[in-house]
Amino acid sequence: MAKLSPVAVCRMVLAGALVLGGAAALSGCSGAQAAPDSTFVLLDGSKKTTADLKGKVTLVNFWATSCVTCVAEMPKVISTYNKYREQGYDTLAVAMSYDPPSYVVNYTETRQLPFKVAIDNTGVVAKAWGDVQLTPTSYLVNKRGQIVKQYVGEPDFAALHQLIEKLLAET
Repeated sequence: MAKLSPVAVCRMVLAGALVLGGAAALSGCSGAQAAPDSTFVLLDGSKKTTADLKGKVTLVNFWATSCVTCVAEMPKVISTYNKYREQGYDTLAVAMSYDPPSYVVNYTETRQLPFKVAIDNTGVVAKAWGDVQLTPTSYLVNKRGQIVKQYVGEPDFAALHQLIEKLLAET
């Protein structure tokens, strides 16, 4: 029997979860693996890399303006960011390649998103982060730049807050 990589196992678990009833929060799949090397192009044209995430606990949130769940969870994503940002927490919202940049800019401005927003025009970033196709998909990255949890669909924000607090307390 062939040995499957942790990423392959996670994809199988995710596929099974989706077949059995939609969105699921997957824990343990990432095994605290290093976040993939990526360059995020922000709305202002500046760039941020995966290396820039180190030193903070960061939620990398793949989303789209056309995604109903993404739009519904965004106020909670904003609230979480505002609650923990002074303690070393950050959020990076990555708009999917199919999302028209003008829609992303309009959404960001009208909702006054307080964190960095990137546009993944080519889909390279989504591909690097496990071939993200379903939105919202979020990754919680620890201060060492390792993915500690992946969420497909809206996270349980109470549990997310507990995990953020635990990760912020780590040195």
